[in-house]
Amino acid sequence: MPRLRQPRRGSMEYWPRKRAADIVARIRTWTPGKETKIVGFAGYKVGMTHLIVNDNRMTSLTKGEDVQMPVTILECPPIKIASIILYKKDAYGLHCSGQINAEKLEKETSRKIITQKKPGKQPDTKNMAEVRVLAYTQPKLTSIGKKAPEFFELGIGGTKPEEKLAYAQGLLGKEIKITDVFTEGQLVDITSITKGKGLQGPMKRFGLNKRSHKSQKGIRTPGSLGPWHGPRLYRVAHQGQMGFQQIVDRNKQIIKINDDPAKINAKGGFMRYGFVKNQYLLIKGSVGGAHKRLITMTLPRLIITKLPKEPPQITYTSTSSKQ
Repeated sequence: MPRLRQPRRGSMEYWPRKRAADIVARIRTWTPGKETKIVGFAGYKVGMTHLIVNDNRMTSLTKGEDVQMPVTILECPPIKIASIILYKKDAYGLHCSGQINAEKLEKETSRKIITQKKPGKQPDTKNMAEVRVLAYTQPKLTSIGKKAPEFFELGIGGTKPEEKLAYAQGLLGKEIKITDVFTEGQLVDITSITKGKGLQGPMKRFGLNKRSHKSQKGIRTPGSLGPWHGPRLYRVAHQGQMGFQQIVDRNKQIIKINDDPAKINAKGGFMRYGFVKNQYLLIKGSVGGAHKRLITMTLPRLIITKLPKEPPQITYTSTSSKQ
């Protein structure tokens, strides 16, 4: 029989396979929503649990029956708006043209940025092409054991920059809750920094098969590299950094948004996290990243999953100990 050959191993979607520049995900493109409002949010990953829900998918074989569903818990304390960022556009893309800062920030923000004692000059708003806001988290409200907040940009929906600026000025220095941005049953894109695995070999990193024990120069190697291709040698499976890379998970459904932590807290707390103290949401399936890591949610760029607009009815939520 002919020997099976698999010359292409590993996804080319994530390249280069190196460590992320920051532990907070960077969103390069924001999905423009129809309404003039914030189109993203961020929360801390708590862990996973499971639900018993009534399946409401129209084409499902288990429609109307109770099925088990794994969910990820994200604790979402309110975020605050630190400043408004104005962008102008030229032949090379968007460039920051000015910034409007809030008059007063939390004292913990001085752990990350240099706060201005006096307000600066107001920027010119005539030629602005895009308006975004700079938000920061409040980890002091959680039980993860840190005070320094994370800063990240958030996009604003709508088409007219003047309406976006007026909306952002009303939010400057104020708190925003998860219920102000997303609703139950909505689909979102999850952007996160995955759990780092360090330096790994090609078998674990790309899923290579172990070579014959009679192979020369190693049996856990990709073997012959073939003809020399110069710059394209990165396509060959080699050892290197695995994990701690930014990935996007498309079309994740929000199953539940709740204000009562007592309904989700596990007995004894969640491993490597503790107890949930703020608003939280349940997302169907798994989410990349380690415990306590900041997870960014945005409006989906492309809806590829057909699901009912309403989330399934929850009949049971597991709060058993995860120890």
